[in-house]
Amino acid sequence: MRIGIIGAGQIGGNLARRLTQLGHEVSIANSRGPESLAGLAKETGAKPVAVRQAARGGDVVIVTIPMKNIPQLAGIFEGVPNHVVVVDTGNYYPRQRDGRIGEIEEGTTESRWVANQLGRSVVKAFNNIYAKHLLELGKPKGTPGRIALPVAGDDRRAKEVVIRLLDQLGFDGVDAGSLDESWRQQPNTPVYGTDGDAEGVRKGLKEASRQRSDAFRGKEKAGRR
Repeated sequence: MRIGIIGAGQIGGNLARRLTQLGHEVSIANSRGPESLAGLAKETGAKPVAVRQAARGGDVVIVTIPMKNIPQLAGIFEGVPNHVVVVDTGNYYPRQRDGRIGEIEEGTTESRWVANQLGRSVVKAFNNIYAKHLLELGKPKGTPGRIALPVAGDDRRAKEVVIRLLDQLGFDGVDAGSLDESWRQQPNTPVYGTDGDAEGVRKGLKEASRQRSDAFRGKEKAGRR
């Protein structure tokens, strides 16, 4: 497949490494421009491009940037065909990084908020696994204890595309329901960072609480976004 990646941090960089190893045609972009990605391009074979080009990268586009920067991508998918699957890997870290985002504090799920900002349906995936584990812990299908990742979204076909991609990467995919149910895989839930297998992920999704802990809520004194 042709895959565009917007964001070259730990998740984006490791996805570029793994996806190119699997033979996918990968383009990658960041906010600093293609020239800043020369080293990663040489290492992986991914093509460094401008952000707008990555959004037109082909069959799948993976958005993996800090939540606070998502509004900068408004309009980026205008003219991109509807069959292109857009994946959001993001998590909301109001105290550590993102500041207070009012809509999320008021109950909008993280990825629903992202979809609203982008004006585009998204699939939430890759947000609950450490980047190092994404790079190193994939296993062949059927391996006991194979790590499973939840996949939430409103488009069944798009979720199936992502689940197939996860299988290639060495992980089981678990359908986590609609985008409005994606709170079940947000930070501070049972499936977040725990490397569970498919049975464990299904159990964790059922046991998740929608109530955010104070550590993952924005401070009231912080400016609204």
